[in-house]
Order: sequence, then structure tokens, then C-alpha cells
Amino acid sequence: MSSHRPRPFRLTRYFSLASLAGILLVTASLFWTFRALTERHLLDQQSRSNAELTRAFANSVWGRYRVFVATSTGRSRDDLLADAALAGLRADVLTKMHGLSIAKVKIYNLAGTTVFSTDASQIGEDKSGNQGFNDARAGGVASQITYRERFDAFEGVINNRNLIASYVPIRISADSPVEGVFEVYADVTELIDKQHRAQWQVAAIVLMLLGTLYGFLLIVVRKADGIIAAQEAERAAKEEQVRHQAYHDALTGLPNRAYFSERLSEAVSLAARHGHNCGLMFIDLDRFKIVNDSLGHPAGDALLRAVSERIHQCLRGSDLLFRMGGDEFTVILPQVGLPEDAAYVARRITAAVAQPVTVQGHELTVGATIGIAVFPADGQSAEALVKNADAAMYAAKEGGRGTHAFYSADMNQRSLQRLDLECALKKGFRDGEFELHYQPRIDAATRRVVALEALLRWASPTRGLVLPGMFIGTLEDTGMMPIVGEWVLRTACAQTRAWHEAGMAPLRVSVNVSTSQFQSDTFVPMVRRVLAESGAVPAQLELELTESLLIAHADRARTTIAELKAMGLRISIDDFGTGYSSLNYLRHLDVDFLKIDRSFVTDIASNPRDRAVASAIIELAGALDIAVVAEGVETQAQAAFFSSTPCAELQGFLFCRPLPAQRVMGFVAEEQQSLSSVRAQPGDATGLPA
Repeated sequence: MSSHRPRPFRLTRYFSLASLAGILLVTASLFWTFRALTERHLLDQQSRSNAELTRAFANSVWGRYRVFVATSTGRSRDDLLADAALAGLRADVLTKMHGLSIAKVKIYNLAGTTVFSTDASQIGEDKSGNQGFNDARAGGVASQITYRERFDAFEGVINNRNLIASYVPIRISADSPVEGVFEVYADVTELIDKQHRAQWQVAAIVLMLLGTLYGFLLIVVRKADGIIAAQEAERAAKEEQVRHQAYHDALTGLPNRAYFSERLSEAVSLAARHGHNCGLMFIDLDRFKIVNDSLGHPAGDALLRAVSERIHQCLRGSDLLFRMGGDEFTVILPQVGLPEDAAYVARRITAAVAQPVTVQGHELTVGATIGIAVFPADGQSAEALVKNADAAMYAAKEGGRGTHAFYSADMNQRSLQRLDLECALKKGFRDGEFELHYQPRIDAATRRVVALEALLRWASPTRGLVLPGMFIGTLEDTGMMPIVGEWVLRTACAQTRAWHEAGMAPLRVSVNVSTSQFQSDTFVPMVRRVLAESGAVPAQLELELTESLLIAHADRARTTIAELKAMGLRISIDDFGTGYSSLNYLRHLDVDFLKIDRSFVTDIASNPRDRAVASAIIELAGALDIAVVAEGVETQAQAAFFSSTPCAELQGFLFCRPLPAQRVMGFVAEEQQSLSSVRAQPGDATGLPA
């Protein structure tokens, strides 16, 4: 049972990485956006300033030098330097530049020749291919910022200052043609430095704000991450709990049937791959049902826990123990050298389980019956091993319980027979093959028939008349007992009414009630419904309950019996003296009859202890105003003993075997007539003939 767990989602880690990347990205974006905007603003402002400077120059001095510039085309550098107008132009330009952040001024004629420059070395240069010059000659203003140690795209030189170079067309008026180009280099080094400082200040403020926001969100996210982690841990724990519950038994903590199937398949596969044997044990607890019914489910659960621990201690380190449900366990032996190895483990288990267990103050003794199947000799697959180990376990039960048995081929035949019995029972019930026979109960003093016990029979077309001992256990195992029990009660009630309508004197009819019926919440309503529908007289119906059933849930049994008595029914305790008897509970139960178990009747003529026990039961019952019925009476000596005591009724083969319903009226009439004739003879009171 393996499971792959996905890595837990770490919100804080992903938030930190994403947030830091986001902060850097936002800060860098704002930094470069701010820089681009400020540069654009600075460039536009300086371009306008340079254009104003050019217009001021044109308005004030251009008129004196326009002819010089216009006629400079084709002149050499030396010729231009020798012209007297150049000196005047230089003086006027320097006068205009005074007090301004102007690094250099150049004037071009329309041919692109540098007519004037504050840097005399540049006079005479040809700039006709310069893009800024061409834009200005076309009437526009072209500006470009140049940083320290960066290439000047217009001049093609390296500047050591931050400059904005503007090419401005020179016109006399706004509508006049361009007569020259004025290039102004404004020194913006200080402005750029301020801009950069402001840029870093803005970046620092943004980082601080984003960092504060990040810190706040980090606290929130860490809190959320803690909650998510706790929820994830809780979810994982619940998943593990569900997984554990799905594969483990809640009572014993052992792996369950679902996990058993997986591990058995693995064990068989490994054994086949490596060429060794593996074994499977089916373990069923003996007498567990008696404990569960007598002392209740809590005691049964405690016993199961104790037994499972004992079995576990008997196993080897590699062996695997499973609880399949109820009182059934399985053991997988992954490696078995010889069959004797499995037998050794089985003997240890049976010896350990057989030791007394103290539960709720009771010293209980159960046993373990074990069936063993070994791979590959007893099955080539997991399914075959399960089937054959189960068959071996049932074979061991048939052999006397408390032992173990290895699988053999003929066991499958018995398994098939058991399955055939289950199917035949279901079909027989559907087809109306079940019937009731009735055994008379005789008044111990008068030897008159006073009651009848309804006994279930199965009239199978292929098996003949089958007694309940052959199939009651199967009815219990297959869960058919409640519906069959209701059918028995309904049939018995209908029969009493039929006898009454046929003119037979009223007789009580007793019906046995199974544990599963009595403990059901629907039992009392079912009885009430059957009485109403059949029209039977409640006082003529007696329900027989086993004492183990009554002891198991004494409070509930007392309540149920009170409800049944309120309807007018009679209650008897069947097989009294067997199981986990407790005389104390009799004081609290409103019952009418005790039926002494036949085990005390069989040797009562020869065994003083049995006579003493029977006498004590009769005396105790008389003190509690409970009538006693002796069942299993088969000899005159047994009948004579009980007739000499306050025993109320006798039942057994001595008087009559169970009869089909159609023969009961004749028997009762015949016995009553016989009794009358016997009483007519003086001094004869021997009773009914056998």
C-alpha cells in the first residue's frame, strides 16, 4: 500500500520570488520611464530655448552677416578665415553667448559648409551629410542629447560634457525661406546630474514603498501560508487516516480484507518469480459466538483484540496477519521452506489462543481452527489459495475444532456440498419445502397434552426430511434466519387458529426464537403484526429464548420480554443450565417456563449430581413462580423422577416424536381418550403408553 504525495505548495517561497522579481521590474521600469520622460522634457525645453536664441540672433545680427553666409559657398577654409566679417560675427556671437550655458555655436550655409564656429578649427568643414543639418535646412528643429564619454552622432566626436545639440533653421520671418542653419550646443551637465540624482531618489522612494508593501504582504502571506500548511497537514492526516481505515480493521488495528488481497497477490508473484513456497492460513475462532451472545459485543470486541495480539506474537517477522471480519483471521507466510514450517506456526497459534482470557471479570476460553494452503502445490493463484485454505479450515472444524488441517483435493468436494446446501435451502424456502412438525408437551401430573413445540423441518425432494441440526447453522450463516423465523411464527399462529376452527381443544404452541431475531429492533413489531394478521390468541403462543441470548443484553431483553408479555404471550427459557448460566438474571425476567436442558435429563436416573442439579433448578424456579419443563425424556425412569418433583411438564420421545400438523389432532384425541379409559380403571395411574 504505497502512495505518492505531491510536494506541498509553499506560498511564502513563491510569493517572495515573484514579489522580489516584481519589485525589481517595477522599479527598473519606473526608473527608465522617469529618465526617458525627464530627458524628453529636457530635450524639448532646450530645443525651444535654442530656437529662441537663434531667433534672437537672427533678429539682431543676422542682417549684417547674411550676405557673408550666402556668398560663402565654394570658398576655402583659409579664405573664410581671412574674411573680416568672420571676426565681427565671432564678436557678436560671443556677446550673445555671454551668461548663457552655451558651449559652442556653429553657422552653416545652405550647402553644409561650416561658415562659423566658436571652435575655429571646425570652420570650413562640410556637414552636408549631417542628418541634423539636413532636418534644419528642411525647416525643422533637430536636437540630440550627448552624454559624457559617449559618441556624438552629429559631430562624430567624443564630448566630455553632457550637451544638447540643436540644429535650428535661420529665417528673417516665419514665412521666409531658410537662409542658413544655426547649431547651438547647450551645456546641460548640471541639469543631467540633477536629473540623475532625482532619478535615484525616486527609485529609492519607490523601492522603500514597495519594500514596505512587500513586508506587509509578506506577513499576510506567511500567515496565509501557515494556515494553508496547517490545512494541508490536516488534509494529509485525514487522507492518511482514510487510507488507514480503508486498509485496516478499526477494532484490532490489523490490515483488513482489502489489504489482504493486495499483499497475497504480491506474495504469490514473488514466490513464483523466485521459485519458493508461500503459505496461507485461514483462522476461525471456536466458541466466539457463544461469548458474543452471552456477554455482549463489548466483551466480544475485547476478546478479539486479545486474541489478535496473541496470534501476532506467534508469527515470524516476515509473516502478515489480517482480520477478515467477525472472528476470522488470515496469515500470509511469504516464505515456507517445508509444510512443517507452516504447521509449526499453526500449532503455536492454536496453543496461544487456547489459553484463558480474562474479559470483564470472566475467564473465557476459545479455540482456533486453522486451514492451510501452500503455493504452488495447493493453488497456482491467490484466488485458488484463498478457496483452498478456506476449505481446509472447514475440514479442520469438521475434524473436531481447535486444530489445523492442510488442504487436500477432496476438501473442494465438501466446499461444493456446503455451497450446494446454501443454494438448495434458498430454493427450498422459496418453493415451500419447509414445514413445521409439533412435539407434544405433557402435564407431569395428569399426563394430559397441554402444549406443542413447533419444530422446523425441511422436506427436500432430493434429501428427504432434513432435521434442523443439519441446516440451522447454514441459515444463520447466510442471514436467512430472520425471514425463516418469521415464517415459522406465522405458520404456527395460522395452525393454532386452524385447529381451533376444526374443534380441537386450545393448546399452547411454543416457537423457538433465534438470537438474530430477538436482538432486531423489528422483532416486537413483527410479532404484533403476525398476531393481528393470523388472528391467533396471544395466550396460546409461547416464545422460547435461549439463556445465552438473555444474558448477553439483559436490560434490552427485560424490555423486550415486558413488551411481549404485555401482548399476552408466554415466555420460556430453553436449554436452561447450559452456556454461561447466571441464576441472578432470573430475578429480573418475567418468564413463565424453564426448560431443563436434555444434558441433565439423559443420566438423571443413574447420576446423583444430575438429579441434584435438576432438583435445585426446579426448587429455584418454584420459588420464583416459574414452571419447569423437562425436555428429552425418553425413559420411564426419567419420567418417574420428574413426576416425583414439582416439575410442571414433560417432553420427549417417551411420549411422542414430533408430528406433522395433520396428525396432531388425531394424536391429541387418541391420547385424551386413552387417558380417560385408564382413569376408569381403579388404582392405575401409570400414564400414557410410549
